Order: sequence, then C-alpha cells, then structure tokens
Amino acid sequence: MIEKTDIKSHVLSELQREMEKIGEKKFRAAQIYEWMHKKLAEDFTEMTNLSLSLREKCAEHFELTVLRPVRVQESKLDGTKKYLFALGDGNMVESVLMRYRHGNSVCISSQVGCRMGCRFCASTLGGLVRNLTAGEMLEQVYRVQKLSGERVSNVVVMGIGEPLDNMENLLRFIEMLTDEKGLNISKRNITVSTCGLAPKIRELAEKNLQITLALSLHGVTDEKRKKMMPVAERYSIAELMDACRYYFEKTGRRITFEYALAAGVNDAKEDAQGLAVLSGSVHAHVNLIPVNPVREREFAASGKDTVRAFQKKLEEAGVNVTLRREMGRDIDGACGQLRRNYADVLAPLSFM
Repeated sequence: MIEKTDIKSHVLSELQREMEKIGEKKFRAAQIYEWMHKKLAEDFTEMTNLSLSLREKCAEHFELTVLRPVRVQESKLDGTKKYLFALGDGNMVESVLMRYRHGNSVCISSQVGCRMGCRFCASTLGGLVRNLTAGEMLEQVYRVQKLSGERVSNVVVMGIGEPLDNMENLLRFIEMLTDEKGLNISKRNITVSTCGLAPKIRELAEKNLQITLALSLHGVTDEKRKKMMPVAERYSIAELMDACRYYFEKTGRRITFEYALAAGVNDAKEDAQGLAVLSGSVHAHVNLIPVNPVREREFAASGKDTVRAFQKKLEEAGVNVTLRREMGRDIDGACGQLRRNYADVLAPLSFM
C-alpha cells in the first residue's frame, strides 16, 4: 500500500519533485498548486485540466487535506462566525471570521490544544495533542473563505495553540499564504501571536518577515505574569524585552503587546505605569482586552471605569493604545475562548 503524503503542505518546488517521482512533467505541479491554493479545490476530480489518469495517480499517491465543518455559529451581537472544523484524524479546531470595515479577518489555530497553560485561556485545557500541518492551517483560511463566500484579507494566528511552538509549519504556512500563486495575502496583513517564547522570537526575527508579532504580556512584573502565564517561569520580562528589541531591530516592524485586563490582578494604576515603561522601551503598540469569560477559569474582566482609567493613564504617558473591540463573545469566539473539545460535536451542521 502506498503511503500518501500531504500534498497541500508542499511548496511549489517540492510539488515539482513529487510530480517527477510519479513520472509526470514538472509543469503539472503549477496546475495542481493553483487548483489547491487559488481555486480552493476540495478533490482531485475537480482539477479538470488534468488528465483522468493523472487525477487518479494523484489520489493514489497524495492526501488532499480538506477540513470538514462540523458546526458554524454566528454572533447575534456583531455577525462574527465561529467554525468548528474536524481534521482528518478526528481531532477538532476552531477558527473565527471577523468582519471589519477594512476587510475580513480570520483567526486560525496552529495546534490541536496547547501546552502553554495560560490560566485565563480555554484553548490550553487538556494540553497539547499535536501540531497542525501547514496544509491544515491554510485549510482554515480556505474553508472559511469558501463557506462564507467572502474574501479574506487579514489572517491572525491567534486561535488554539502557540504558533512559535510550531515554527516550521508556521513559516511554511506564511510562505504559501503570501504566494502570488495562491491567495497572495500580504505579509503585512498577517499577525502572529506568542505567549512569550523568547528564543523563538529571536529565531523569527532572523527570517525578517514583514508580519506583525503580537506578544501576550498580561503582566508588567514577573510575579504578576506568573499568576496568569506559566511560561513566565522560564522567560523573564527582561529576556522578553531583549527579544522584542531584537525583533524590532531586525525587521523594523513594531510589536504589539496584548494585555488582558483581569479585575484586581493586573489593572491597577501601577500596572498601567509599568506597561507604559515596557511599551516605550521597545516602541510597542498596546492592545487592551478585558479578559473574556471562561467557565473553568477564575479571572473576571475589569469594570468599564477601570478599563477607561487604565487606557487614559497609558495615553497620558504617550503610549499608542487601542481598546480592542471583542467580537464573538456570545458564541465563545473571542480571545482566550476557543477550544478543541466539544461534548456536542455531533450536533447537526448549521449555516447561520
């Protein structure tokens, strides 16, 4: 029995070699690549400019990764859509479509589960199962675009998983997503989030990609950060700031600090003052996010008055700060709410 390879995760040069291995001309690779990454074909039978024999040969030698939508929910508050996708091995991940005036953004997952253990996040419940392939990451964008019938212009790798813990597949995903032979999404329209893997931030900096890096900070001292994020036990804030400066020096791209405000934990006046100092030291933009409710977690969002006072304190210190509009909260589609497990995954598929 032939062991099939994941054809959707192959860059074009690799696909050309695969064609030669099965006795085909190299130019066939470009045709197949276009079908997968531009026309978003779901089966080899759709590739009508290929001979029947080549389509049959492809089906014999390759696995064409296609995610199956199990459930689609739509927010009654803002029209955000959350997709629960089944992977080929039965695992599941979630992706979110958010509509803005400047275009549609899709938040995708990079792993099945997560091992980072952030204490305000549902995605890490149950730990890490496995990394997603580049093809599975791409497929989230492709399926959302095809199911919604709307073009995706921005991609945020901020769903389930720690992207920098899956670096090889992340870099391949970015290369293929921005390929002019595929969806051709600008690197500047891609945001990658990290909980703070300092060595990986430096490794990413070396690639000099013109993407936006978002650091989940959530605390301005090591002690406070450790209350929310176990990764702080390994990498201090001083190490993180050094890595952020290195990233800025290498890429010229300003980093974003994500800061989830939790009542009585990290929302005091001195926290705002500390955040102003840290963001100023690395030229960072700050995104404030009142922590979102997760039923298994103990953190509660800061009150509106506290959030406004915190934001004002940052602005007075000259910090470029945004209060993020949280989308999809009523369908558990906002930051920190995505999951890989559902008790009701057998519920009928519904397109709302």
